[in-house]
Amino acid sequence: MKFLKILYVQVLIGIVLGILTGLFFPSFYAAGKLISDTFINMIKMVIAPIIFFTIVLGITGAGDMKKVGRVGGKGIIYFEIVSTFALILGLFVANFIRPGNGVVLNERASDKVAEYVSKGQEMNWAEFFAHIVPENIIGAFAKGDIIQILFFSILFAIGLMKLKTSADGLINSFTTINKALFNILGIVMKLSPIGAFGGMTYTMGKFGIKSLVVLGNFMLTFYITVFIFIFVVLNAIAKYYGFSLIKLLAYLKEEIFIVIGASSSEAVLPSVMQKLEKAGCDKTIVGLIIPTGYSFNLDGTTIYLSMAVLFLAQVFNIDLSISQQITIVAILMITSKGAAGVTGSGFIVLASTLSALKIIPLEGLALLIGVDRFMSEARSVTNFIGNAVATVVIAKSEKGVDVEVYKSVVGG
Repeated sequence: MKFLKILYVQVLIGIVLGILTGLFFPSFYAAGKLISDTFINMIKMVIAPIIFFTIVLGITGAGDMKKVGRVGGKGIIYFEIVSTFALILGLFVANFIRPGNGVVLNERASDKVAEYVSKGQEMNWAEFFAHIVPENIIGAFAKGDIIQILFFSILFAIGLMKLKTSADGLINSFTTINKALFNILGIVMKLSPIGAFGGMTYTMGKFGIKSLVVLGNFMLTFYITVFIFIFVVLNAIAKYYGFSLIKLLAYLKEEIFIVIGASSSEAVLPSVMQKLEKAGCDKTIVGLIIPTGYSFNLDGTTIYLSMAVLFLAQVFNIDLSISQQITIVAILMITSKGAAGVTGSGFIVLASTLSALKIIPLEGLALLIGVDRFMSEARSVTNFIGNAVATVVIAKSEKGVDVEVYKSVVGG
């Protein structure tokens, strides 16, 4: 029974028990949501300070601002290329399988649709990039705004580097604090099986199997597409850069199961940073790429958005031309960058995208509400894997991987 002491086995058991509890005791879904939200909040309470200290220590340890600029530039270019490919893949598969054909619109969720549409119309995408600069850094930490914290952390690290040797005492203190934060994270992660149980209880109890039947074809098409993206596209990228995707996924299996249970890639953000550093990836690269990727490299969300737009067009028998589909890609290249790695944000971005297109009726969103939560797990896992691969790729391109350490930790 030693295997029961392994964390990912415990998480898997939590997921299975959560599914069974939600199916047989659906009224327990509210308690499940409370458990899941509490677990995610415990993770969120350490995310902001861990990102700040990790980036500051990484940059000051590197002592080379040219490297920071180069890594950041490579990361943004990589994110844009891969996420655009994910968009096109989603459109291609949706055009080929056409999961929206024959689906009947359900009007029952109109109130919920109005809420999402309102939030989507409030989103100003021109202001998204201006939002990177925080008006109040205390507020950014309080809200857990990853991009704003990242921006401030880089500036703070530059300021520390200009102090030279006089900053050594503060850097040593930051190192100690960061170690303490990761110790807290270790304690919280032991509760992840309970968090996974709560998340799956909420999903199955709230939405049930019935919601899967009507939109089963769309769900299956989406899962096939993310499978292709992970094991064909990302696997090809990994092979090109000389590492095994399968071994990396095996190394990160605990985090993958936690993401499935919590339905949020944000739940494992600090943990994956720690693991990639242990695997020999340069601390500066990990500190820059992982947090940035959580806003600019959401491959799963991007695939979902492109497929959902075409799915709804097919439901309403709207035959989108090639030029209109190119317009969809152009709009989603912007709107998808505003989706955070937390549950529900992809749906709000979808509402915003449909508002911008002005081609597909917004009431079609009612179809997707019941099944959206089931797709959230696949979106979050794909986002998580995409960012882990991106980090190793950028580290490899920068010769920022200790090959022997990586082989012994991941390859083993």
